[in-house]
Amino acid sequence: MFDVDGTLLLSDRALGGYEVLPGAIEVLAALRERAFPFVLLTNGSNYPPAEQAAKLRRSGLPVEDAQMITPSSVTADYLSRRGIRRVLVLGTPGVGHALAQAGIETVYTGEPGAAEVDAVYVGWHPECGMKDIETAAHAIWSGAKLFSASDVPFFATRQGRSIGYSFAIVGAIRRLTRAPVTVMGKPSLHALRFVAKRLGTAMSHVGVVGDDPIVESLMARRGGATALAVTTGITSRHEWLRQPEKRRPHRILDELSEVLTCLSEV
Repeated sequence: MFDVDGTLLLSDRALGGYEVLPGAIEVLAALRERAFPFVLLTNGSNYPPAEQAAKLRRSGLPVEDAQMITPSSVTADYLSRRGIRRVLVLGTPGVGHALAQAGIETVYTGEPGAAEVDAVYVGWHPECGMKDIETAAHAIWSGAKLFSASDVPFFATRQGRSIGYSFAIVGAIRRLTRAPVTVMGKPSLHALRFVAKRLGTAMSHVGVVGDDPIVESLMARRGGATALAVTTGITSRHEWLRQPEKRRPHRILDELSEVLTCLSEV
């Protein structure tokens, strides 16, 4: 399982353009040639998985639609299995796309009965305003559960680290409501279980490649997977070596191509 931002590429702050990182195309191509299963899991929720995969293919990354996973993919599966049928989405239309595809009714702030829902799901929402926060709070006070695509404060871009919108939005909602939040993206085990199921293996057999100790490495450690760390995102080798055991990777990769070496050692 590969992280995207900081591991395979660097996007700009608006998520409109990509700089593919060294070795990314070659490693994915080699895995595909060997018929070795892999997926990409991003905490970004702005685009539906198929649209995100298409954008990556245009950048040269050999990624099929079914290999692209977003937090909304995980959320749609989780909510469907629990019988949650109506959700207030705080985010762009892309955030709620996977939920709607799964047959869940999605509503947005300003629509009739927006606060009359079973759950509130927060994702990529750069235009979030106080009406969104207020509607979400009323929904939660009426019994809705709170879910978030990500609880990560920053992610890597070409211009340096950028804030995670869902982190900030959920912070405001929780300050008002004191509601617990269920995180659906990395580093949650909900995400790792979904990845393992998509790969057709156990969580303990998944290799997790990423650039963030509080995201990919922490998720891998929690689920008994193998954490492989890159230094092309927000974490340097020195910073990786300083991590506590629960966030320490099993191996630090100097180059992404070392993923292929790791496979030959299994």
